[in-house]
Amino acid sequence: MGMNVGGGGKSGEPEVMVDVNTTPLIDVMLVLLIMLIITIPVQTHATKLNMPVNAPPPQTSEEPVIYRVDVDFDGTILLNGEVVPDRTALELKMKTIADMPVQPEVHLRPHKLVKYDKVAMVMATAQRLGVKKIGLVGAEQFM
Repeated sequence: MGMNVGGGGKSGEPEVMVDVNTTPLIDVMLVLLIMLIITIPVQTHATKLNMPVNAPPPQTSEEPVIYRVDVDFDGTILLNGEVVPDRTALELKMKTIADMPVQPEVHLRPHKLVKYDKVAMVMATAQRLGVKKIGLVGAEQFM
């Protein structure tokens, strides 16, 4: 096993190396990169929240009043189990609910076979008269 060490020149002097030594250049670039990383300010991602200043309202031990509105498969509307004969009677009852000082919750439970226009009519009547706490109950039957 042999190794060619010399350049093979006849004068005995080594040949001049013409390649650029890049090691010092890389070292300087790494030092500059580290200095740049150190001087970059830390970015904080914060979200401004308007938190309440006063104490929370006192908890009441009484259960909330809930009105249950059922819409049967044939379009019959029941309010807490009693039949509401027409739209004007429904508007009258929704108006009394909306005018209460502490507005109760209204749970709307449509049957899965009822037409959508009956349910939409009840929801639109409640919204128009100012009922704020209304929710659909029994959506699991549509899954």
